[in-house]
Amino acid sequence: MTIAVKVPEELSARVPAEQRGPGLDRDDVRLLVSRGTEVTHHVFAELPRLLRAGDLLVVNTSPTLAAAVDGRIGQANVVVHFSTCGDDGRWAVELRDPDGRGSTRARGERGAAGTAEREVRLPGGARLVLEEPLSGRSERLWWARVSGAEVLRVLGEHGRPIRYSYTERDQPLSVYQTVFALPSPDGTGSAEMPSAARPFTARLVAELVSRGVQFAPVTLHTGVASAEAHEPPYPERFAVPAASARLINAVRAGGRRVIAVGTTAVRAVESATGPDGVVRAAGGWTDLVVTPERGVRVVDGLLTGLHEPEASHLLMLEAVAGRAAVDRAYEEALRGLYLWHEFGDVHLILPEEDPHTERCDGNSW
Repeated sequence: MTIAVKVPEELSARVPAEQRGPGLDRDDVRLLVSRGTEVTHHVFAELPRLLRAGDLLVVNTSPTLAAAVDGRIGQANVVVHFSTCGDDGRWAVELRDPDGRGSTRARGERGAAGTAEREVRLPGGARLVLEEPLSGRSERLWWARVSGAEVLRVLGEHGRPIRYSYTERDQPLSVYQTVFALPSPDGTGSAEMPSAARPFTARLVAELVSRGVQFAPVTLHTGVASAEAHEPPYPERFAVPAASARLINAVRAGGRRVIAVGTTAVRAVESATGPDGVVRAAGGWTDLVVTPERGVRVVDGLLTGLHEPEASHLLMLEAVAGRAAVDRAYEEALRGLYLWHEFGDVHLILPEEDPHTERCDGNSW
């Protein structure tokens, strides 16, 4: 699925919401709400009044890594994006060229496959050797082995958050951590922020809890996105704890709604769901790609950012809401000048309302 529009450059969110003016916080973003093809406009702080007591938010606890590190191949400067740690200790990485403006661009024909030199010198005397492509579909990501230092130490001492060209400047790592982020036992995390949860603040979470909204934590460590080619997601590490699986099943059994915060949360929970619709504790690697043909088994709604027209994520949105609903929402987002990308506005997809359900102050009871 692609949206037959182009997002104007001026709709890219270049800095986080809290840096756009005095007194602003992370939740000072707009919220587009879809119920079928009905679209309404809100601000994110209204979320507690848009949900119901008993609703369950599935949230991703993966922390964001400082995954971009400068390196050199021969005399050329490169930027290494560390994506995912494999079972054998190797890392999936993407090599990109500095663009001269603090960000990077794809290496294109000068990528790793097009050169005999596959050794990258990293800061602190470490060496990274590219060994083989991650997939036969593309040579963008390679499995690589690092010697001379531990990768997580290199990231901790020399890394910075991955930044794309639409952003205005580098930001500290704290800007890329969500309120739900927890340290991983092995120190790994996400190459890119699970950004749908970024607008949540501790204050807003407390208000949601006070109104009876529940939370189920899951983990999915996101890899490096395909900023130019918009490839489908690669296998990623995930974990759905037993307590979260039980809670999700109980909410569904009680006729309440399960709403995923981010496409990463959808991928994790749907990976732990059997054909019978029961969620079970699970973990490891998932290669699940949620499409309209596959559909969703557990998720009733989705809170997500606004995705590029070519992004494979839109197939997941269509699986949750249907093509007509997604098309309508994106038309409204463009007409309403919503902001795109990880620092931008957000989109809440809810099931269509039953016309016979009573309503009180904008909520169904």
